Amino acid sequence: MRTQHGVSLTYGLLETLGQSIVSGHYDGSGFPTEAELCQQFSASRTVAREAVKMLTAKGLLSARPRQGTKVEPVSRWNLLDPDVTRWLMERPFSNTIYREFTEVRLAIEPVAAALAAQHADRKDIKAIRDGLNGMRDHAAEHDQALAADIEFHVAILRASGNPFFWQLRELINTALRLSIGVTNKISGHTASIPAHEAVLIAIEKGDPDGALHAMRAILLESLELIKTYDPAVGE
Repeated sequence: MRTQHGVSLTYGLLETLGQSIVSGHYDGSGFPTEAELCQQFSASRTVAREAVKMLTAKGLLSARPRQGTKVEPVSRWNLLDPDVTRWLMERPFSNTIYREFTEVRLAIEPVAAALAAQHADRKDIKAIRDGLNGMRDHAAEHDQALAADIEFHVAILRASGNPFFWQLRELINTALRLSIGVTNKISGHTASIPAHEAVLIAIEKGDPDGALHAMRAILLESLELIKTYDPAVGE
């Protein structure tokens, strides 16, 4: 059986339960039993069991004999799992998670930019420049400017030539959507074109140090903005 969106019933329940766990819905109340899940969501035991297995594989749940199924602490979640990072993104605003995501970017992207300055070919450079041009062309259109900004940063991950960095693209993509969306809101405008262009120029020149410091400057500014942001102000 499938929903109208073509998503299996198991994945539909996975989405519902995953979002609920990450948002803290079960904190203090305990996770439902299989029978309770079946009754609450009108699901078969097979569907409920498979959804719980998938959540267990993602580190959100654990099942132990005579203890039942319980929600695991955040420290045990697979934060590199695309579903988990997406559910985190859907939570109410938290300075902590936005800061942590930006810190991850700070640990990865400057080094990726430095490697891109050493390894990028003409195709890589074009992809990075296309992202920059998209940011410039759509500066007045938030969603398109954000998409171009993400394109710019992800293109640098690919240009690094490091397959491990490229494997992190989903995590970085989520972190970008989180941090860029918020920092643009805080600053009142889209990302700085000159700051991003400085990264591209350094990569084109084959200047690893210049690329590293230019990217680091962008992320440090984002980190400072996030630390001071209060979503309740001005809303």
